[in-house]
Amino acid sequence: MSINDPQWGNRGSDDKPNGNGPRRPNDGPPDLEELWRDFNRKLSGMMGKKGGGGGNNGGDGPRMPPVDFNPKFLSGGLGLLVGLIAIVWLASGFYIVDASQRGVVLQFGKLTETTEPGLRWRLPYPIQSHELVNLTGVRTVEIGYRGTERNKVLKEALMLTDDENIVNIQFAVQYILKDPVEFLFNNRHPEEAVIGAAETAVREIVGKSKMDFVLYEGREQIASDAARLMQEIMDRYNAGILISKVTMQNAQPPEQVQAAFDDAVKAGQDRERQKNEGQAYANDVIPRARGTAARLMEEAQGYRERVISTAQGDASRFRQIQTEYAKAPEVTRQRMYLETMQQIYANTTKVMVDAKGQGNLLYLPLDKLMGAASGAAAAPQGMIDGGGSAAAATRQSSAFAGGVPPQSESFPAVGGNPLNANTRAGSLGTREREAR
Repeated sequence: MSINDPQWGNRGSDDKPNGNGPRRPNDGPPDLEELWRDFNRKLSGMMGKKGGGGGNNGGDGPRMPPVDFNPKFLSGGLGLLVGLIAIVWLASGFYIVDASQRGVVLQFGKLTETTEPGLRWRLPYPIQSHELVNLTGVRTVEIGYRGTERNKVLKEALMLTDDENIVNIQFAVQYILKDPVEFLFNNRHPEEAVIGAAETAVREIVGKSKMDFVLYEGREQIASDAARLMQEIMDRYNAGILISKVTMQNAQPPEQVQAAFDDAVKAGQDRERQKNEGQAYANDVIPRARGTAARLMEEAQGYRERVISTAQGDASRFRQIQTEYAKAPEVTRQRMYLETMQQIYANTTKVMVDAKGQGNLLYLPLDKLMGAASGAAAAPQGMIDGGGSAAAATRQSSAFAGGVPPQSESFPAVGGNPLNANTRAGSLGTREREAR
């Protein structure tokens, strides 16, 4: 049968044309109107009313037996219901306090007690209520920005320094609760109180500082001083709040003057760099000049001491010679002459001798003789050719080694007169006598 058939779900028996007769198993689903009429009949029977008023065409259909609502039955049911409601109401007074929390019990809005962690019970609402306060959780408020540093709040961030410059400061304050009762009852809006105290503290510190100190080297000090000052303010408010840390997120000049400020910073950096370079040059030149001056002073002092000592030594030696000369003039004069000649000839490589009365000039090549003697001493023994050459080299070496001058050897005669050591000594004696 189609669902659009008007007889679907409302087919009665063949015996009753109005459809109120007994239903057959294959008559289809029950009618909603019929179910609603049955519900009304049952409700009317429970309330002690007669059926037939539910619009069932005379009420000829079957009715449920009426229920006897006597006072005894009514009081038992209501008592059970009231007891169940009372149990549920009393059970609503149980609550659990975590280890990081404290419970605050209020009776008609007034503080009654503070409860420790665990399972607790209070009188149910509306007599008593409770608040759970987390004491270990770290809470954070942001001043000068919200969420990220780009989301600036200029009303809070712009501050005036002691040198009349404006800086943009963004910082965060972290705090915990130390007293739940003070936190709940002494301030209407504790978080706003923290924000106001933080802004007040930082403005006071920045207002007493220079701009360079705020932007660069003083950021940590400003944060620590702000935390200390904020804690003093919170203690005066009895807010039950403990400031744990103040973190400076950003400190810079306003965006409108950022370019000019960067130029000023670069100029200051160049100035410091040049000052450092000049100081480094001064540190290099000044100690060196001082060292040179000290060295010259020491050399001059040494020269002075040496000259004085030499002069004193010469004077002392002259006095000693004078004393010896007074004792033996001839011997002292001869010795002085020989010592003087020894000093002269020790630094001379060429000697010219003019024998008296002969007119012959003798040349002694001492440099070549000494060079030949040293070469012969350095040459191996097997390289010496001939006994005569070896003997001559040996004589020259022994002569130089013993301090005997090479004049002891015989040299070619000049003008037919051979020159030996005796002749040279005689010539020296003659020259000394002539000098006298």
